[in-house]
Amino acid sequence: MSGFLSYRYREIEPYTAGEQPQDRQYIKLNTNESPFPPSPKAVEAVTKAAVEGLKLYSDPVSRKLRKAIAAFWGLDESEVVATNGSDEALALAFIAYCGGGEGIASPDISYGFYPVLCGLLGLDNEVIPLKKDFTIDVDAFCATKNHVVLANPNAPTGLALSLAQMERILVANPDRIVIVDEAYIDYGGQSCIPLIPKYNNLIVVQTFSKSRSLAGARIGFAAGQKALMEDFDKIRDSLNPYNINTLSERIGVAAVEDKNYLEACVAEIVKTRAYTANALQKLGFEVLPSIANFLFARHPKLTGKQYYLALKKEGVLVRHFDKDRIRDFARISIGSREEMEILLEKTEKILKGEIAL
Repeated sequence: MSGFLSYRYREIEPYTAGEQPQDRQYIKLNTNESPFPPSPKAVEAVTKAAVEGLKLYSDPVSRKLRKAIAAFWGLDESEVVATNGSDEALALAFIAYCGGGEGIASPDISYGFYPVLCGLLGLDNEVIPLKKDFTIDVDAFCATKNHVVLANPNAPTGLALSLAQMERILVANPDRIVIVDEAYIDYGGQSCIPLIPKYNNLIVVQTFSKSRSLAGARIGFAAGQKALMEDFDKIRDSLNPYNINTLSERIGVAAVEDKNYLEACVAEIVKTRAYTANALQKLGFEVLPSIANFLFARHPKLTGKQYYLALKKEGVLVRHFDKDRIRDFARISIGSREEMEILLEKTEKILKGEIAL
């Protein structure tokens, strides 16, 4: 530490992203990326003229992207703000609605960015434990006196709440913001976006990094009633007014408009997820019933760390979290069918002792 870092931030533990080792070629099943390329229409959007246009600033309100997202979801343009990935949307929401020092409630096992943001902003983070079966404790979130942030489906478990359960939380917290992080919603969950006209305390955050295969383009958005989005946009304009670059906006618009490609990719992931979960269960794994683009699994004869390290040695990356309650699990992103076949082959060899731990 240099000694110049503000005292407010000296105890912060930054978010740890999934590893991106460069020492060899890996099958990457550790960061929930899509195994498919972006929509062909998105690729075609990167024209020579668009690249030459980078000499000019991007549209500060990303109007074309906002319009495309609003049209896709049946919203008004005023109810959408485009962001530099969903992480920026989460950060802006925390600043906008909790920046005065208000507390925020989140699950004890969820996206690690939430407590990091609380630490950065000096917010009280009420940590509510998941139930024994790793589901969200809806009653506890209904009883909180703080704002709420929930990943739905949750990560790393892949489990989701129904719209009825989400509405219970919204109704129970009329004077508090409920932020729903829907990074994985396209793989089988029910989006809360249709609830926006009904609840003025609802913010929905989504990303283009997963189902739309655009993790490197850094595109996300927040949606909510007009008054909420005006406040949200005020913070965005104060912090990062040119937050979406010109190429990402063009790519994002094309991706939103190619609904057929989105649905085809999602359908393939869902099919491969079911195949992989079934195969792992036959090998003796406990696999949580995920509706995301990953599986959360553990085996009685392996620790999560042993499984992760053995696979890494064989050129396959999965994610291991060295935390209480989930230490024995590994999170496995759903790749292509061929990649999952390799994972399963290596896993069977590990269990047979043919690959040393």
